Amino acid sequence: MYTLIGLTQTRTLRVKWALEELGLPYTQLPAAPRSDEVKEHNPSGKVPALIVDGAVLTDSVAIMTYLADKHNGLTLKAGTLGRARQDGFTHMILDEFDGALWTAARHSFVLPEEKRVPEVKEALKWEFARSQAALVAQMGDGPFLMGEEFTIADILLAHCLDWAIGAKFGISEPRLKEYLKTMHERPAYKAARAD
Repeated sequence: MYTLIGLTQTRTLRVKWALEELGLPYTQLPAAPRSDEVKEHNPSGKVPALIVDGAVLTDSVAIMTYLADKHNGLTLKAGTLGRARQDGFTHMILDEFDGALWTAARHSFVLPEEKRVPEVKEALKWEFARSQAALVAQMGDGPFLMGEEFTIADILLAHCLDWAIGAKFGISEPRLKEYLKTMHERPAYKAARAD
C-alpha cells in the first residue's frame, strides 16, 4: 500500500488521480505544504510525496511516471515513438502551463511581499493563452492527448487547466474547455476530488 502525503487541493491531486485510475490502494496524509509533517518526509516542504516501501518519492510527475511504469498503465511503452510524444506533451505542459501558473502563484502569495512583482502576471496570462493555442495545434483527433489512450499527460494537463480557472487565467481554447469537461467526467477524477 502506498502513503500519499499532501492536501488534495495541491499538485497532490495529480498523484491521487493516477492512483485512482490505476486502482491502487493508498492512504493519504493530508498535510499542508511546508508543514512539519511534510518536512519529515521531504525537507523542501513541497507536496506531493509518496512513500513506497519506506522510500520517499517527490515531484508529482516523477511519482506519476513511476506508478505508470511500475503498474503498466497510464503510459505508452518506454522507448517507443509514442512514449517520446507523450513525454513531449508532459514536458511542454510542465514548462508552459505549470511554469506560468506557479510563477503567478509565487508572485501572488508564496514569495515575501517585498519580492513579489504583481505586474508579471499579465505577461504570464498572455503566454498561457499562447501556449494553449500551441498545444491544441499538436493534439490529434482522439479525446486524449495521445489519441484514444488516456495517460499521465492528460492528468497533468487537466490539473493545470483546473488551476488556471482557479487562478483566473482562464481557458481561451474551446477545444481545451471541452477536453476538461471530458476529464471531469472520469470516475477516477471524481473519486480523487472527493474528500
